[in-house]
Amino acid sequence: MERRALSRRHFLTLAAGAGAASALAACGSSGPGTATGGGAGSADYWFLTGQPGEGIRRHSVDRFNRANPDSKISATAFQNDAYKTKIKTALGAGQAPTIIWGWGGGGLKSWVEAGQVEDLTGWFGQNAALKNRLFPSSFGAATINGKIYAMPAETVQPIVLFYNKEVFEKHGATPPQSWGDIMNLVSLFNSKGVAPFSLGGQSRWTNMMWMEFLFDRIGGSEVFQAVFEGKQNAWSHPAAKEALTKLQDLIKANGFVKGFSSITADSNADQALLYRGRAAMMLHGTWTYGSMANDGGDFVKSGKLGYQNFPPVEGGKGDPSDTVGNPGQYLSISSKATAEQKEAAKKFFQTAVLSDAEVKEWVDAGSVPIVKGSEATLATSKDAAFLTFVYDVSSNARTFAQSWDQALSPTAAETLLDSIAKFFQQSIGPDQFITTMNGVIGR
Repeated sequence: MERRALSRRHFLTLAAGAGAASALAACGSSGPGTATGGGAGSADYWFLTGQPGEGIRRHSVDRFNRANPDSKISATAFQNDAYKTKIKTALGAGQAPTIIWGWGGGGLKSWVEAGQVEDLTGWFGQNAALKNRLFPSSFGAATINGKIYAMPAETVQPIVLFYNKEVFEKHGATPPQSWGDIMNLVSLFNSKGVAPFSLGGQSRWTNMMWMEFLFDRIGGSEVFQAVFEGKQNAWSHPAAKEALTKLQDLIKANGFVKGFSSITADSNADQALLYRGRAAMMLHGTWTYGSMANDGGDFVKSGKLGYQNFPPVEGGKGDPSDTVGNPGQYLSISSKATAEQKEAAKKFFQTAVLSDAEVKEWVDAGSVPIVKGSEATLATSKDAAFLTFVYDVSSNARTFAQSWDQALSPTAAETLLDSIAKFFQQSIGPDQFITTMNGVIGR
């Protein structure tokens, strides 16, 4: 199963557990899949099982091998638990595959600091056409200390503000264009007996989305970037205190459905509240679109689902085009590979990854690949309107920030998620949150 049909929490356990390997959740056999291509000295490529992603990745390998019989790629697919153990052990032993599938951010940073992956900055400089073909925002999670260590690949999944058009029309409301509008809508919907926002708060990372956008809209992308770079007391930025205070106001105003702390995102109960009209809005990832289309009756098909980017905050310094979520998946090259293996991997990146054939497969699977100029292909999809929206948000974003718990180290991410849960439960306030998070910077 791909992330589009699964909740995000499932595959985030891989990010936290492996420390060095963050990836999509997948279902399948308990061990590795069958390798294709190969031979002594061939470049090898490890990725995850689960359709349609596994099939698309294998098709790209097969096309490359047919075109390059003298420099084949050997592909092996693992279920997520097997992968997280295997890749961590292999990296530590200096026996990683030539091509390493991952999620960028904190995991990639740990590989870089351990000298386990190639610096691709110069290679991308020599292949400007390839780099320019990809969404510029996808390189953020591939860049460590100003250098590129991974090839952005596959698809984008931003966080967006969903809303129930039927509920809005019933109560004479219009979608929010500012933070002030959001707070006004909270008052309106509460007075009508409708929860303003659905939230699967027990899952913790769903709460995090609110902080991510408020930090960005108020202070700009540099606020969290300072945290990612490990700058001392980065969480003490004035924009952080303002963002946390506004979020605290939203919680106290009953902005979220009653009992949100006991609702899990894994159950898709938060989505059901939206499409059943019990909640007016929901901040969530675009991967929820597929499950709402499948489970929500005619909610999506009849055009009752609305969606937009998160609105600006009055007086904020952030660019309203910015978004957060999953700016792509990432392929790195092991620094321990032979020169021949590295060259094969780079040729694979240049000619097979996100080729026209692969792009079509991702679109046919209901996803938006990180390639500029794919609007015509998206327009042929049965979900053309939504996929075009996702494409526009992702390609136009000045900054596409990676989800915080993926960008940080596993230790810092767990402290973050725990502190966010306490904040939403109102057991700690802005000052204690800031102090706690400053204490794990760089860990």
